[in-house]
Amino acid sequence: MQRYEIIANFARMVEAKSIETLSVTFTAGVIAGTGLSGASPAFPCLLLVLLVLPLLFYRRLIQLPPAGSTAILAFTFLFLGMFCAWNGAQPGVVLHSFPEASAARAVERLRALIDSLPFQADETAPLLKALLSGDRSGLSRDTTAIFRQSGASHILALSGLHIGIIYLAFDKWAQLIGHTRMARILRYAAILSGAGFFVLMTGAGPSIVRAFLFIAIGETLRIMGRPRNSVKVLALALLIQLVLDPTAVRSLGFQLSYLAMTGIFILFPILEKWYPDGSSRNPLRRIWKMAALSISCQAFTAPLAWLHFHTFPAYFLITNLLAIPLTTLLMGSAVLTAGLSAFGACPDLLIKTTDGLSRLLLFVLEVIASM
Repeated sequence: MQRYEIIANFARMVEAKSIETLSVTFTAGVIAGTGLSGASPAFPCLLLVLLVLPLLFYRRLIQLPPAGSTAILAFTFLFLGMFCAWNGAQPGVVLHSFPEASAARAVERLRALIDSLPFQADETAPLLKALLSGDRSGLSRDTTAIFRQSGASHILALSGLHIGIIYLAFDKWAQLIGHTRMARILRYAAILSGAGFFVLMTGAGPSIVRAFLFIAIGETLRIMGRPRNSVKVLALALLIQLVLDPTAVRSLGFQLSYLAMTGIFILFPILEKWYPDGSSRNPLRRIWKMAALSISCQAFTAPLAWLHFHTFPAYFLITNLLAIPLTTLLMGSAVLTAGLSAFGACPDLLIKTTDGLSRLLLFVLEVIASM
């Protein structure tokens, strides 16, 4: 029992420190450890010794001044990140679990269902498969070029935008079951199960996993009745994701996703206040909010995107102001169309609406790309 009490006390001390500091130092350790895959076996053994020392001397660690104990914990998380990066680079056995196999079958059925729908436009079905399953193989070169030239490539790359739209739909539907304690528990289970299954269906890319962790942490805090601090949620999600998969730090999607969220949490609140006070239903205020959101993301992701692609979307603001709402409507209509079609109860009007939204989105992006 004493061993478990030591670990519990140490865990409480970690919780009391700044999660942002520990997350940043762990991430720095992962980055530093990405080149250690060929290191001598003595090196990870040394890291393990350094990781055990704070547990052995935790009583003295607690007695240190706050700055001293935080510094030691920060170095501990730095070494932990290095060890996780080294361990993640080692070859291992890939196991396919039952949920993964079920998700693979489900995504194949979804793609087949979309292909069977009588859309008039040739690009509608491939576009829906790209938005709902991440399969872009059916998109023509012209369509892909339109998305790239208009600065809307992020719409095709499954990210927090897509799972966010589906999460909002789940959230609206889940509210129909009521607001009792049991209803909230059922809602929590339904949202996390649905979002988690979507992550598996789409291949669990780094940006999708990041969005799922945000949802899981946020929903957990909500059901526990605890306040949600956006920056702490970001830091905790970053920490959890790198613990689960240290190799994700090398993914461009992972880097852009966290940079975009950092921009939203840091810059967006400042830009949003620039608009004069007014009703939240004011359409001009809503437009400014969307513009501020887009600028915040672009300000933090543009340097990295330029470093990799040497391009900058000149009309990103117009693209996001027009394409994001259209994409939201299209995905909502597509999910409803696919769901009702699976039961053979989808009206022709809904299919035509989805088809029309798809053509409208492509038309808008084509106009922007030609500017």
